[in-house]
Amino acid sequence: MQNPFLEIAQDRRIYESERFVIIKDAYPVSPNHLLIISKSPKVDFFSLSLEEQMEFPRMIVKAKKIIELDGQPDGYNIGMNCGAAAGQTVFHFHCHVIPRYIGDMEDPRGGVRHCVAGKGYY
Repeated sequence: MQNPFLEIAQDRRIYESERFVIIKDAYPVSPNHLLIISKSPKVDFFSLSLEEQMEFPRMIVKAKKIIELDGQPDGYNIGMNCGAAAGQTVFHFHCHVIPRYIGDMEDPRGGVRHCVAGKGYY
């Protein structure tokens, strides 16, 4: 599979740091869904260097600030898929920052716990 994150056009880059770039997701699940992508081709979070791992939380905060320039979400899902068994299809580190809004789902309780059928409720 081709890696769409190896060459990200300048006009898609909303923010750029030394190690990461932030873009709008091409297939957003909500308005202003952003991706944080490593500039170097790392497979997933666990492949990031210590320096990248230390910078990453600042990128999440930056993505939140960018989203809030255009509105005030009621919550966020922040997530990444690490490995094919976890649903990863593009094997280049990227993290989704997904703004959530009251009413965008009938029952959002459990959030990411619902990634395995029947395991979200306890």
